[in-house]
Amino acid sequence: MDAVSLDPADLGLLAPIWAGTPAASATGDAALVRALLEVELAWIAAQVDVGLASEAELRTATGVARGWSPDLAALAARGADGANVLIPLLKDFRARLGEANGGPVAALHRGATSQDIIDTALVLLAREAGERTLAELRAAADALAELAERHRDDVCIARSLTQHALPITIGHRVARWMLALDDAADGLAADLASLPLQWGGAAGTLASLVDSFRSRGAADAEGATAALVAGLAGRLGLAAPPTAWHTRRAPVTRIAAALAEAIAACGKLASDVLVLARPEIAELAEPQAPGKGGSSAMPHKRNPVLSVLIKEAALEAPGHLSALFLAAGQAVDERPDGAWHAEWQALRSLLRLAGGAAANTRELARGLQVFPARSLEVAGLFGDVVLSERLAARLGPALPGGKARLEELVAASLDGGAPLRAALRAALSPEALSDTDLDSLLDPAQYLGLASSEVDALVALHRSRKDPSA
Repeated sequence: MDAVSLDPADLGLLAPIWAGTPAASATGDAALVRALLEVELAWIAAQVDVGLASEAELRTATGVARGWSPDLAALAARGADGANVLIPLLKDFRARLGEANGGPVAALHRGATSQDIIDTALVLLAREAGERTLAELRAAADALAELAERHRDDVCIARSLTQHALPITIGHRVARWMLALDDAADGLAADLASLPLQWGGAAGTLASLVDSFRSRGAADAEGATAALVAGLAGRLGLAAPPTAWHTRRAPVTRIAAALAEAIAACGKLASDVLVLARPEIAELAEPQAPGKGGSSAMPHKRNPVLSVLIKEAALEAPGHLSALFLAAGQAVDERPDGAWHAEWQALRSLLRLAGGAAANTRELARGLQVFPARSLEVAGLFGDVVLSERLAARLGPALPGGKARLEELVAASLDGGAPLRAALRAALSPEALSDTDLDSLLDPAQYLGLASSEVDALVALHRSRKDPSA
């Protein structure tokens, strides 16, 4: 066998949940390098705004950056020497920029530290990937809203602790999936809107910048420094924080928690579909498409691959979230000694998992097949006993022996004795309970509580979230 040519890039061969999705390209190594250079360029531009750099320097730096394709494999190998990739990237950028400019560009990286650039670049990646995830979540919720309305009154069985409980509606189950996605999307949107710039210099005090302004005779060097940093935040579309967050990692843990919530909401839906799509239940089925869900060995199989991948993301995500909170608690002193480094892959993994889970959930929601007749059939597998809660409350003293007698009849029915309807008919005189009233009591469609009205309310809430004027 010929040797296989190996590419060092992580293309997601073992991560089909995000491989090939927008989240993959938005969080890849090339995207990270672009973001790092974008931050450096924005910083030069912010200095141009206050006279600390020239337009010519900015044009030169922008031209060099735009026409450069760094060797990612070489950068990765050299990054170990300084424990981060920015150090070799910046060295190469300075060399190229110096050649193009005919000398050093002092504004490049002035007063910044590696963590400022990397944290801000990761925030930019999180925003881009997060916004794509948000769009997928909104689209999935839209599809579920339509599905919930379509099946508003179709009866199915609720399950608690895996066992048949009471009748509900398919629409009610779907509307709750939709609500979870809406809640997660709103939380993610809020965190994306508040993502902050990281800028503090070597020890978080911006001392170098303040001193630079003082050396130029600025009357208010501290105010000028704060204004300069605010200008950078504005250029990047980020919030200007009150201080650097080098070891105050809430910006990372908050966006990570929002991503994890979104993945969990998708996972809940997928887990339900996996149960309800089992052939012996068959209340739902994933959308069918050529090449989707095939087996390598069994031609008859149509595996629910969308739900399988979403569930995988939901199982994997908590580990990454836990790692980020653990790292946040170990961010010692004014600059972390390894805890910060532990965040990078965990955050990127959450961004990828959320993007993949949301994209698969959107596809699942739009094409989910629902079989109301089968749901009603499954709801009747245990016969009328699933309405025993209602019977206990409504029959009361009318049944000789009361609740204890009802429990005996239910137990006998479950053990293969007389069907509960027949047993009740034999135990109650027509005067105490007419056939019509008994049929009404045993009609699952008449014991749905708020199921249908909640579908209306939840769908209306969903649409108001999209358009507050609706």
